[in-house]
Order: sequence, then C-alpha cells, then structure tokens
Amino acid sequence: MSSGVSRHSGLSNPARQGWPAGFWDRHPTQVAADLIGWSVLVNGVGGRIVETEAYHHEDPASHSFSGPTPRNEVMFGPPAHVYVYRSYGIHWCLNFVCWDGAPGGAVLVRALEPTDGLDLMSERRLASDPRALCSGPGKLCQALAVTREHNGLALDRAPFELAPGSAQGVVAGPRIGITKAVETPWRFGEAGSRFLSRPFPQA
Repeated sequence: MSSGVSRHSGLSNPARQGWPAGFWDRHPTQVAADLIGWSVLVNGVGGRIVETEAYHHEDPASHSFSGPTPRNEVMFGPPAHVYVYRSYGIHWCLNFVCWDGAPGGAVLVRALEPTDGLDLMSERRLASDPRALCSGPGKLCQALAVTREHNGLALDRAPFELAPGSAQGVVAGPRIGITKAVETPWRFGEAGSRFLSRPFPQA
C-alpha cells in the first residue's frame, strides 16, 4: 500500500492503554522526553525506550516542515499513529505522531533496551550482544521487523503494544544525522543507559 492515509483510524480507547490524558497532544519535545522508560513491542518483540528525538512542524529538520507530501502524510494524520520512513534508502525508522496545536509533529524512536524476544531479535540482526540489537533507529526496526507496512497504524492496537514506564533520569542533547537545526537539543535519552545509539555529550 503506497499511502498511509487510508490506513488511519481513530484511537479506540487510549485510556485503556494507561496513557495519560492528552499525552499525544503536546509539543514533540515533551512527548519525546516522557517516552523514555516506556516499553514498545511489535508482535511481542521489543523493549524499553531509552533514546528519542523530537521533530516539530516548524522545525527545519522535520519532514513536515514544508507541508504534506506522499512520504510524510501520516505526520498530518491522527496522533498516536506510526510514521515509518526509509533513511538514506537503506534503513527503516520508527516514529510516533504527536501534535502541538497543529499537525506535523513526531518522535523518532532511536534506541531500545531489549527485553522481549531477544532470540528473535538476534536472528534478525545477526548479532548476539544485546547492546547491538536496538542501539539505533535502523537497528531497532530490523530487530522488531518494522517496515513501511506499519506506516499509518495506530499505537493502541496490534501489532503494537506501548505501555508507560519510568526512567532513571533523562538527559538531552543535539540530534544526530541531520544537517539543519543541528544544535537544537531535541535528542533525549535515559541517563547512564548502555543501550544508547551514541553517548550524550558531557555537560
């Protein structure tokens, strides 16, 4: 299916997921920071979110900055849905859509601490070290078998399970792999985590 729009559906009952009211109706930086420590599973495989990046519709580094396109149209659909894109024509990247007064925001999930389905993740990644399974957006999509087929799906329904959790502490720093707004500190991670895609700069 080439378009994610036709797959959009309203959330059936976000409250039953244990998500705080209005969680997705905030600035992407707030959502990105608060997602640290939450768990995400795809068909029962996944782990704790330990690293995210925020992208806003007024952010020049965001795919939504220039308005809707066939590639980014899911970002302009309902919040709490999945936006999946291919980076550099190689790696899939998993994002969660959120809004702050206007559509176009999303949170990139950069790294997980693997907790469920490690054997399957190891097979998919051809790696045995848990730290190498999900320590980067492309790695975690490969480990969780996330592809364009997931684009536009709701986070409160199968195959996704997203549950609140807690973190030891949250640190922030510049985002990675972008050429615009490179100094904007919209990358968030769990303090001291061994599963980050890259260490955060020392304060």
